[in-house]
Parts: sequence; structure tokens; C-alpha cells
Amino acid sequence: MTEAAPPRAPAPRFAAASLIAVIFINMLGFGIIVPLLPFYAKSFDAPPWQMALIFSAYSVGAFFGEPFWGRLSDRYGRKPILISTITANCLCYLALAFAPNIWAAFLIRLVGGMAAGNGSVIQGYIADVTPPERRARQLSYQGAAWNVGLIVGPSIGGLFAHTNAGPAGFRIPLFIASGLAFLCVLAIIVVIRESRVRETGPARRPSRWAVMGDVLKHPVMGRLMLLTFLVGFAFTGIESIFGLWAQARFGWEPREIGISFAFVGASAFITQTLVTGRLSERFGEGPMLAVGMALTVIAMLLQTLSTGGVMTTFLMCVTAIGQSVAFPNVGAMISRSADPHRQGQIMGLNNATGALARVVGPLSASLVFQSHINGPFLLGAFVVAPAIFLALSANRRAQDRSQDPPAGH
Repeated sequence: MTEAAPPRAPAPRFAAASLIAVIFINMLGFGIIVPLLPFYAKSFDAPPWQMALIFSAYSVGAFFGEPFWGRLSDRYGRKPILISTITANCLCYLALAFAPNIWAAFLIRLVGGMAAGNGSVIQGYIADVTPPERRARQLSYQGAAWNVGLIVGPSIGGLFAHTNAGPAGFRIPLFIASGLAFLCVLAIIVVIRESRVRETGPARRPSRWAVMGDVLKHPVMGRLMLLTFLVGFAFTGIESIFGLWAQARFGWEPREIGISFAFVGASAFITQTLVTGRLSERFGEGPMLAVGMALTVIAMLLQTLSTGGVMTTFLMCVTAIGQSVAFPNVGAMISRSADPHRQGQIMGLNNATGALARVVGPLSASLVFQSHINGPFLLGAFVVAPAIFLALSANRRAQDRSQDPPAGH
């Protein structure tokens, strides 16, 4: 028999939209910093492998943070965890501005990644206040806010950074990012209403390892988490190596690469705001997830035949559209299958698999790129192709188990 859902506070009509708007402020700060990290690391005279560590530290932290914060938010509520994690992120930006060396910066990024690994809390809030049939739409809006942050943020960071001034030349962008995180915290305190009533009874929760075992064995969620890892592995690998690939193939400079990524971000934003939710509500989450995977595979394979700028940018946009069609449906399908008492934790486990993919994917792509220039795209297509069948299989299992109790008991 299915366990009753936990008590929830009444949600205002635009609760999910309000949270997404507030979180966008924090995402903007993230977008300011990410493109500056190679130059920030270089200001410490860091070799390339230490630059890679600065990037990967954030994802490693998120790998541990996602299920941890999701689990806490299931018990203590979404709002206090969001306030705590974003406050910690605010302080990490400040600390990064005064890091004395590259190893201190690495540690700060590791802690910042764990603090910022609160995507499961955001997704849990959206699932709390949104009917199941509209969750893919709201989760796609969250992805759109993320993409806008990554489009607008870099221009702000580039405007205020002074790369010739050493580590101190990055303080103003870091101060801005910290200030945006602080504004986000204030907005959550004032605007956002808690979506769950805090549980006051004795904790009746299995260990995170027991929940992970249940999830991985689950015929729907296990398939979806494997899909998350495979696609994240392929896409982040290509994303990390794209600049070197475009320079080697077509002689592109940072300007051309930046323009291409601007089109990619715009394509993802338009898809997530205008297309994904409508298609998912009309045709179903599982079929649209499979369509997104198929688009991604086709675009990756064709990219090896690209003849130059327009074709390369177009195919990168198709890849981004495939991802934008697919991933909100992963979250929506998991939220339907998850035990409502452990929704945040299970969302966190899925996000943690994505964080792990962001660590392993770029390393694998760089190794393959050294032996074959088009290797990352071929590897990506090979890895993503099985995800099409995982999506269809998960959809069939979800339909078969629609009357079964959720996982996590």
C-alpha cells in the first residue's frame, strides 16, 4: 500500500515560477564566474592539470551535496536548506576572491560545489507545488533560467575582470557573484513560501545507501539515472573539448567559439520555454525523452562531417535542443515514481549521477581527442544511443507500474 504523501503548506499559484525567478539571480552569478576560471587559475601560474582540478572540484562537491541536501530538505523543508546552501555559496565566492594560492582555491571550489549542489531541493520544491502532468514544463523553465544565466553572466564577468592584474583582478566579478547570491537569499526569505510542513515525528528513514540500492533496482528510476549519466558523460565531454576541436578543425578563435555558444544557449532557452512543456504534455514524457536522445545522437554523428561555422553551430544547437527536450522529462518521470517522503533525496541521487558524469566526461573526451580529432563526437553518439532505448523502456515500465507503490520503502 502506498504511503501517504507528507503534509505540505498551501502553495500560492505562482510558487514554482517565483522560485525559478529567484534562483535565476544565483544562476547569473554562477555564469559570471565559470568562463573566468581558466584565467583565474592561470593567474596563480597553475599548469593545465591544476586548471582542470579547479573545474572538476565543483562537480565533485555537487556529487556529494545533491543527495545530502535533498535528504535534509525532505525532512526539514525546502526553504531553510535553500537559504543555508546559497548563503554558503555567497561566502565561497567571497573566499575565492581572497584565495592565497591554487590549492586554497581548489578547496573553496570543492566546498562551493557541495553548497551549490542544491538542484534537488529546487526540483523537490517544484514537484511539491506542481501537478504531475505539468512538472516537465516547470522543470524546463528551470533549465531555461539556467541557460540565460550562462548567456548573460559571462558578459558581466568579462566586463569587470582584469586578467593582467593577477588574482586580485578577479575580485570585482567574484564580489558581484557573491552579492547576487546574497540578494537571492533575501528574496527567498521574503518571497518564497515553504512547500512542506516540517516533519516532527521520529525519523523513519533508511540509510542513503539503502535508498540508492532501491532506486538503482527500480525499473523506472534505475534506467533514468543510467540515462542521466550516459548523456551527461557525452554532452559535458563534447562541451569541454569543443573549443580545441573547433580551433583544430576550422581555426576558430575565442570570438567564434563564444558566438557559437551564444546561439546554443539561445536555442536551449527557446526550446525550454516554448516547446518542451507543450510537447511533453501532448505526447508524453517518455516519448519526448527518447526523441531528445535521438536528436542528440544524430547531431553528434553529423558534427564529424561538418564543413565549417554555420553547420557546426547549427548542429551544436540541435544537440542543445535535444538535451532541452529530454532532461526536464527525466526529472518529471522520477518525481512520479519517487516516494513523496524521499523525493528530494532521490532527485539528489539523480543529480549526483549527472555531477559524476561532469567529472568523468571531460577527462574521457580529452583522452579520445588526443588520438582522433572527431573522437569525442563519435564516443558521445556511441554512449547516448542506448539512452534512446532506456527512455522507451523506462516509459513502458512506468506505465506498467502506474498503480504500484513508489520506490524507497
